[in-house]
Order: sequence, then C-alpha cells, then structure tokens
Amino acid sequence: MPRQMKFVASLMAGPTCHHYAMWRHPETENRFLDPAFWETLARTLEVGRFDGLFFADTLSFYNETIMARGGQISLLDPIPLVAIMARATSRIGLGVTISTSFQEPHSVARLLSSLDVLSGGRIAWNIVTSANGLAAQKLDKDSRLAFDHAEELLKISHDMWKGWADDALVMDKETGDFLGEGKVRRTEIAGKFIGARGMFTVPPSPQRHPVIIQAGSSPQGRDFAASYAELVFTLQHSLPDMREFYGDMKDRVAKAGRKPDDCAILVSVDAIVGETEAIAREKQAYINELVDTRLSIALLSARTGIDLSGYPTDKPISHIPEATNSRDRFNVIFQETKFRNLTLGEAAKHFVTSELSPQIVGTPESVADELQELFENKGCDGFIVTPTEMPGSFEAFTRSVVPILQKRGVFRKEYPGSTLRETIKA
Repeated sequence: MPRQMKFVASLMAGPTCHHYAMWRHPETENRFLDPAFWETLARTLEVGRFDGLFFADTLSFYNETIMARGGQISLLDPIPLVAIMARATSRIGLGVTISTSFQEPHSVARLLSSLDVLSGGRIAWNIVTSANGLAAQKLDKDSRLAFDHAEELLKISHDMWKGWADDALVMDKETGDFLGEGKVRRTEIAGKFIGARGMFTVPPSPQRHPVIIQAGSSPQGRDFAASYAELVFTLQHSLPDMREFYGDMKDRVAKAGRKPDDCAILVSVDAIVGETEAIAREKQAYINELVDTRLSIALLSARTGIDLSGYPTDKPISHIPEATNSRDRFNVIFQETKFRNLTLGEAAKHFVTSELSPQIVGTPESVADELQELFENKGCDGFIVTPTEMPGSFEAFTRSVVPILQKRGVFRKEYPGSTLRETIKA
C-alpha cells in the first residue's frame, strides 16, 4: 500500500483554535458550551476518516486583554468533552492535553487509562511540560528540568499501564477468582521529582495504553518527542522548514533506538476551501481582517514572554531585542517575519491568524494538490487541521477535500481497526 497521510483536528473548548478571529465569523456557531455540538463535530470528523482530534488547553487566562477580546482560552476542561465524543463515535481517536507540571503520576495514568478503556482504545495524551502557575514557573527556569520531570511522570505512567497482564481479569463465578494470581504487579519507583508505590487499578484497554502526542520545538523538546512520542505536532511555515524539521526528527527518533516510522510528524495547516480560487481568497481576506490589533499584541507578548505593549507597532520586529528565557518560542515567530521584514503590528496580526501556520487556500482540488505536495516531498506524515470557522471549516474539508485525497490513494477510505494506535500505524 502506498504511503498515506494522517489527519488530526485541532480543537479548543472556547472561542478560538489557531485563528483568533474564529469566534467573530458570522458562520461560527459558538456552541462550545453545548454537548450536542461536540458530538456532532466528532461524527463529522469520523465520517471524514480523521485519525483523531485533540484538545489544546489552557489552565487560566494569560491576561485581561486576551480574556476580554476572546483569545485562545479554554472555558471548559476537555476531559468531559472527550468522554462525550467517545460515546458519539466508534473509531476516531480522541486526544487531551494534560500538563506534567501539576499532576501526580497515578492521577494522570488512572484518568487516561479509564478514558482509554471506556473508548475502546482511542485515547491520546498530548504532553505539555509547562503552564501557568508557580510550580510550572519553577520548572521552566531550566527547560531541561521540565523535561526531566515530564520523563519521570511518563515512565511511571508506562510502568503502571504495563502492570496488568493481558489475561489478568478472570472473573470466574464458579471458582470465585476475579483476578489471576500474580497477574497484576506493583509499581515501585522513587524518582528525582516524583514517584509511585502500589498496584494500578485500571485494566488495559484494547491498545494497552494511550497514544503519546508531543509538540516539541526546542532541542530538549525534540529529544523528548524522539524518545516517546507517537505523533509530533509542529508549527512550520514553508516546505523547506517542514523538511528540515522532518529530517531532524526522524534522525533523532533513530538515534533514540526507534524506527523512524514509529513517530509520525504532523504539521499544522489552516485549510480555507471555496468553490473557486477567488471565493476562497475572499474568505481568507474576510476572516483575517477580523483579527483584533489589541488582542494580537497581547497574544504575541504572552507567547514570547516579552512585553511588546511598549514597542511601536510600525517598526520591524527585528528591532526587538532577544529574550533569552523565551528564545525557542521567539524563534518560531521570528522565522518568517524577519524574512518578510514585517512590522510588529503586521507580525502580531499575522501571528494570530494561524500562529504562522500555512493557510492552504483554494478550491478543493488545489487544496488537495498543496497538501499532497507537502506530504510527498517529505515535509510531513500528515496534518493538524485547524479551523477558521466552526464547524464549517471541518464540514467543508471532509465533504470536499477528503474525497479527492481518497480517490488519489493518499488517504484512507476506511479505518484499519478499532483503536487509535491501529489507525496511526496503518
């Protein structure tokens, strides 16, 4: 079978995903507090044979401007939403973001494993190493410590998940044997940061344990992903950038003792589809013009760790001094804007349209062409698809672009099995 691309939908339990004007679009329903909305969306993506969906998450508001202007904020915990969507579907994978900065290993492992069992083996864990709060700030002073902490938590979770034998659950009414003797072992780990002692209570799911997702861009993040991630989510701006990241990650995966295909690289794209090229370009211009300038500066400040409110918005971004504590994040934003010599105002506005991810704009055929070109030129193994309106972006993509890619043989027509791991490995 020829190599086939993967699709994962990026979601957030609030007004925006990557495009920060999404909630302002006239056709966006803004029903993010309605369980039925999420059920219908999950079914739509499953009809489109998406590998999965995942929820990005924030634990608090970055600042008052972002809160007031409807920036990237989570109004609900995504865990209950994933449980709701699991009940409405049977094949699509379901990912949740949980920070390693706050949770104890047993709590994380138990929650994810329970969801994985109840969904029939379709859960993924998007691991993030820092978030708001003192605990995360202490770890984030040394990014290596943050990843060391995350690695300990993940290793302990894996030890718990592997503690049950496949045939441990006997439930023999005649003999009275509920669990097989010696079939569940204890976890005994005392790490530098955290540890665990005792027997894990959740039986394994059909895929044994959740799929691991990670979005590493720093050297430490890339090494962590190379060792543990099965899906890597990255923001890149052009095919050369994608190819560089793709090649680097595949090399790191091999050096970590894994097969390169054990870790799929997915790049983020905003797909804007129109009946004609002109209509698609009009749609793009319309949604991009809805971006709020105050929100743009506030969000760029939050993401870089640099207070940009005092800098003139009509000067090039290259005039802004480097901030050593946010070098990795600043580089991601700086990469394209320095090439185009954008002003701070232009860079901020451009950033919040899609966080500098490519906007793939055109007819269904031309969008499919561009995705296929990026995929076949080893820019990625697939795509994180982000919406510009909800749920219309995903409805248009699944109805018009997916059938073209299926006809060309570069995307599946049916799910290969019942679990998420079966889907991403096919």
